Amino acid sequence: MTDAMTAVPAARDPLLSASVVYDDASGGGAIASARAFTADFLAAAPSVRREPVPDERVELAQLVVSELVTNAVRHTAGPCRLLLDLRQDTLEISVFDREAAAPVPREHDPRRIGQHGVEIVVAVCESLSVEPHPEGKRVRACLSLLPEYADTATPADRRAR
Repeated sequence: MTDAMTAVPAARDPLLSASVVYDDASGGGAIASARAFTADFLAAAPSVRREPVPDERVELAQLVVSELVTNAVRHTAGPCRLLLDLRQDTLEISVFDREAAAPVPREHDPRRIGQHGVEIVVAVCESLSVEPHPEGKRVRACLSLLPEYADTATPADRRAR
């Protein structure tokens, strides 16, 4: 089934979903808390999924969450919300914040220190989108949970699938 408005396959309901709001994101603990929240969430995967999520995929999920929550904390005012939706073979990571402007990927510059977050997310995820939301925006990344996917696919291959 395809959604006629966006011409992308309609997503099935997640097997497991959880969210957390970081009210005082500038306090510094939001990023570490979001990483721990993600690891705990994926540790519950065997209760609804055929198998546990491989450690390598948990670490990548934590990296993506770190980058997206860091952007929300550093570049927006107000709270941010992390939403995790587990499907059979993918994890959808969404971060909502109050800033309408989308993050801007910068040109590759190995001399630049920091500001590589969007590049990292694009490199490890199957997709990355920014959607307007009534109170700001939603940044959504989709990460494969299949261990062999990481070994055989290049970023260009991932987008073609």
